[in-house]
Amino acid sequence: MVKRVTYENLLGVAKASLGQARLVRERLASITDKAAQRLVGEIDHFAPLVEQVIRQTKLRVLEGIAVPAEEKLVSLFETHTRIIRRGKAGHETEFGRKVWLDEVDGGIISGYRVLQGNPVDASQAMPSLIHHQRLFGHPPRLFAADRGGYSPGNELAAQSAGVKRVVLPKPGGKSIQRKGHERQGWFRRGLRFRAGSEGRISVLKRRGYLGRCRDRGEAGFGRWVGWGILTANLTTIAQTIAARG
Repeated sequence: MVKRVTYENLLGVAKASLGQARLVRERLASITDKAAQRLVGEIDHFAPLVEQVIRQTKLRVLEGIAVPAEEKLVSLFETHTRIIRRGKAGHETEFGRKVWLDEVDGGIISGYRVLQGNPVDASQAMPSLIHHQRLFGHPPRLFAADRGGYSPGNELAAQSAGVKRVVLPKPGGKSIQRKGHERQGWFRRGLRFRAGSEGRISVLKRRGYLGRCRDRGEAGFGRWVGWGILTANLTTIAQTIAARG
């Protein structure tokens, strides 16, 4: 009950603020000053967003109607932000964007995609394989992903494309035959390669290449990720050349 009353009070404040903003806009609309017109533009931009927040809050909190995650607005200033649920301990729900990375031998990131919404990982495996074939002109010898990337279709499609070593660990219960398949030496080595890429993702975040985005908007987010990956690849190349010298 306390939660409901609190939200009702917050909604009242939001509606009052929205009403005041509209009154200000009416008075500024006839003023030709650039600063005044800039404020008019900002009110025109933010007012519909505030209305959306009010609507989705009333539906979810006051009426108990679930709002699909893809329809929720979670940031007035970064409207492209999405709700991400990856099931990680201590981080059940996160806010931002999911980025899918393709990595080749040597720790070089060969491709990336800023994903829409919160798609399952299995849906991203085949686009990565197709991208690799287009980029290098042939399928990779090893194609590895974590359990989220597994599906019988993905495994069969990778094999049909000419991949020699398909390392997609099956989640959940496994048959004796499947357990034997995943215990093979080449499969375990593929898992270690995949585990190494997780470590490199952690480094990308810690060094700021793919840490918190400091650019604005969806286009700014894409730029930030792209420049971060380019910088990380150049660093990897420089370190490799230095080690050889």
